[in-house]
Amino acid sequence: MTITAHRPACTRGPLISAEGLNGVGKTYLTNRALEGLGPKPLMLGAFSQRATRHPGLGDALLRALREASVGDPFLRGGTPMTEALILMAIKRHDLDTVLPELASGRPVIEGRSVDTTAVCQALQLHPGDLDAARQSAVALLGLAATYRPLPDLTILVTDDPSKALERAQRRDRCAFTTEQATFMAEACTLFEQLATTDPVRYRVVDRRHVNEYEAAQQIRAWIEGAGDDLGCLSEPWQGPGAACMCCGTEPGMNGRYSPNS
Repeated sequence: MTITAHRPACTRGPLISAEGLNGVGKTYLTNRALEGLGPKPLMLGAFSQRATRHPGLGDALLRALREASVGDPFLRGGTPMTEALILMAIKRHDLDTVLPELASGRPVIEGRSVDTTAVCQALQLHPGDLDAARQSAVALLGLAATYRPLPDLTILVTDDPSKALERAQRRDRCAFTTEQATFMAEACTLFEQLATTDPVRYRVVDRRHVNEYEAAQQIRAWIEGAGDDLGCLSEPWQGPGAACMCCGTEPGMNGRYSPNS
């Protein structure tokens, strides 16, 4: 007979990502959702919002991608798998830098995480073939999960691609090419398809059906509920015997006891 006693959930904070197209309003809506929220989550800026001159390793890797992509808004330099690995390394670096905050119980929100990498690189690997791109996006997420844990919650903000394009061009004071606009439309479709593959992790707010206030309220509610009953985070490459990266709990210390122990 085995006696089971439930150990309290890990006391770490939730790891959350906000995903979506350029110009869809991820940062704007997330900031609106966080107004008056306490404790205030730590916000990690998206790739497009990072400083171009910073001594950190993550920013140095990002500068290299920017230089190789020669101004492309999607950081496409012509070698999608190499770029995918560099982007995953940046997201691993991000996690390393916020582990103390997570361990203290503070929520952390990534302005884009590994899902954007999976979508954009899969589209480059399979131009014009969304079915193949979807399969590769799922596989790339599996690869990313060997580098670091995936977010506990991924909030996908979606909209009509043409409206997102208008916002992105107005914000960045630039004109996207026809090819770049097509890439954005395909990314919109792939993001929405990818969300259906993991309904536990994803929450989708579609701006085609809700206004700004409703969208921000939805995001706020999801963020507030993300810290309930969290499991431990372990190093994927260390296998099932790894201790939690935040609380140090090891497998077997889960409150399960055998009469022979």
